[in-house]
Amino acid sequence: MITENQPIHHHLSERLLEQHIITEDQLKIALTEQKKNSEQLDKILIQLGFVSEAVIRDLTSQSLGVSRIDLSQWVVDEEALRFIPKNLASRYTLLPISFDKNTQTLSVAMADVFNVLAMDQLVARLGETIKIEPVIAGEAEIVNAIDNCYGFALSIDGILHEIETGEIDYQSLNRDEYSQPLIRLVDALLSDAVKHGASDIHFEPEKSFLRIRYRIDGVLQQIRSLHKNYWSAIVVRLKVMSDLNIADSRIPQDGRMSLTLAGRPIDFRVSVQPTVYGENIVLRVLDSQKGILTLDELGLLEDNLMALKRMIARPEGLILITGPTGSGKTTTLYSLLQHLNSEEVNIMTLEDPVEYILGQVRQTAVNEAVKLDFANGIRSILRQDPDIILVGEIRDRETAEMAFSAAMTGHQVYSTLHTNSAIATIPRLLDIGILADIMAENIIGVIGQRLVRKLCPACKKAYLPDEKQQKLLDLSTKVYCSVGCEQCGERGYKGRVALMEIFRLDDTLQDMIAHRTATSEIKKYAKSLGFRTIAEDGIRRVLEGTTSLEEISRVVEV
Repeated sequence: MITENQPIHHHLSERLLEQHIITEDQLKIALTEQKKNSEQLDKILIQLGFVSEAVIRDLTSQSLGVSRIDLSQWVVDEEALRFIPKNLASRYTLLPISFDKNTQTLSVAMADVFNVLAMDQLVARLGETIKIEPVIAGEAEIVNAIDNCYGFALSIDGILHEIETGEIDYQSLNRDEYSQPLIRLVDALLSDAVKHGASDIHFEPEKSFLRIRYRIDGVLQQIRSLHKNYWSAIVVRLKVMSDLNIADSRIPQDGRMSLTLAGRPIDFRVSVQPTVYGENIVLRVLDSQKGILTLDELGLLEDNLMALKRMIARPEGLILITGPTGSGKTTTLYSLLQHLNSEEVNIMTLEDPVEYILGQVRQTAVNEAVKLDFANGIRSILRQDPDIILVGEIRDRETAEMAFSAAMTGHQVYSTLHTNSAIATIPRLLDIGILADIMAENIIGVIGQRLVRKLCPACKKAYLPDEKQQKLLDLSTKVYCSVGCEQCGERGYKGRVALMEIFRLDDTLQDMIAHRTATSEIKKYAKSLGFRTIAEDGIRRVLEGTTSLEEISRVVEV
């Protein structure tokens, strides 16, 4: 990023204004912040959420006439990596990406093309014979690529060896700064989990050892086992980082912490639970860069996507998302809010807890200590002139009644509910105590969903299902199964995708619900309109080669 060329900075801000990427007010706010801490203007604009790193990268490259690249789409040349060691790349946030033997030119991706010190170091190392061609890339992309290309920057084994022997492992030192090895060990474990795409980190004390497990793509995997001697110090470190009481080990505690890992801010939700062998700690990884998808990225069929867009276009009413814990309901909710988020509407949320921060959205966390629950929170929000309200979860009759009350008074309301399917929402709400006619008049639609693992594209294998499977699932073509390779960590799966059913109410369905028609009849009529169940969406995913029969059988009844 730009540091020493103020005319470029001035030109950059002019370009941002000309293209209506930022407003005059936003620029003034950024300049005020710059006076406080003397940071680069582009970095401040990114931190404030006014622009993305990609926008700054593109505009800077245009202004300077320097090439820019998206490292996530780039395959780095292994020969180029040999010219620059990992510690130098980490210190100056740069990455050699290609080497041209004919012209003896080394292309180097840099976050800061004006970093004179970095260029001097490169020239001193490479000599006069090799030319350096800087290209612009995002800082977070470079940091992440350094980890992937050179191997993990913090050596967990090296740190453990250092603790046991006292011999300093310089490979595990971050940017040549020394800190206590146990502090680096905790940082290394958290960084390793983020690098592997874990959604949760489990620290589980047993009688004589500590088990560490990551939840990757919805499945827990044991990563390491450490001696119990490490645990007391790791507990203290995790509690200090998340502002928890280190003196009390007898009560459950909840906290939160934020770190910058892989070049981007990552939040962790921390839960401590006393057990027979000590305090069990689980960290939920909240990576906003991965957590919010666009509607198109949800992977819906065209007719389902159109039905969803028609649902959210309604000015008032209730939209519910159903599914068990860990089925991606929050991700879908945030995707819907992000789609609706604009200066023309006032969106307010009530969550337990707030997982991802959305710009322009007024987000509130429920707080039992001050008696701010979902029902009381909705009452308060209704006095704040909202257009759209998100209620994290409908758990009881009072919350349900307040959500329907908000929908009846001209608001668009979103919430989640724990049911087995979208249509099962009807008997569930009746059981809570919501009147059938009120439900029928105010529910716009229901989204039911599950998450399944995606087959690794590098190693998935085609096969023909046996006769029984073909008859049961109405299959007649080859499908794919998991194998396992280096790219997927021998798991056979890499990433997850949502299976969805969209239950949109029309006038007939409203009448059926109001008259308490049997759920089976409601489902039969909905299917006549094109309604597809989660299981049917799962079969569609199997046929297109996204996942396997075994995987959808794990999460839905087929």
